[in-house]
Amino acid sequence: MEMTATASIYEIERNKPMPDKLHSYLQKRLIFLLELHYRKVYETLPELNIIFEGEKKVPDLAIYEKQALDFTKNETNITLIPVGAIEILSGQQVISNLTNKLEKYLSAGVKSYWLVLPELRSIYVFHTADESFIYGKKDVLKDEVLGIELNMKDVFEGM
Repeated sequence: MEMTATASIYEIERNKPMPDKLHSYLQKRLIFLLELHYRKVYETLPELNIIFEGEKKVPDLAIYEKQALDFTKNETNITLIPVGAIEILSGQQVISNLTNKLEKYLSAGVKSYWLVLPELRSIYVFHTADESFIYGKKDVLKDEVLGIELNMKDVFEGM
């Protein structure tokens, strides 16, 4: 991401623009829906610093298999690779920045990468870098690798 003189500390630390209202709304909706339906299987964690092959990445949402949290150990930089990563395009963000992350996430061991396009009300689900499944507002997203199904009208409710 190209940083300007007015880039915030948030943008510099995460190497991505500040989230906008649609981004925040969809991040909240996805956390809610994943927790509502899959909290016994997965932990959905926002904005974690994850170290991939020596490089820090900060997915909007990281999906981990459910495990007991160790409250005696708090980490700023996580090395455990999530099974899923979700990126939501912000209004000031260039889509190629998110598609470029795709191969890095998958090669690091992420099994499923979701790219959310708020203005198009769609989600692209990738399990390999060269093939995606595209879900629109009237579809049911089916991520067969993670065993997740979400009604897209619930994701984009109110939009």
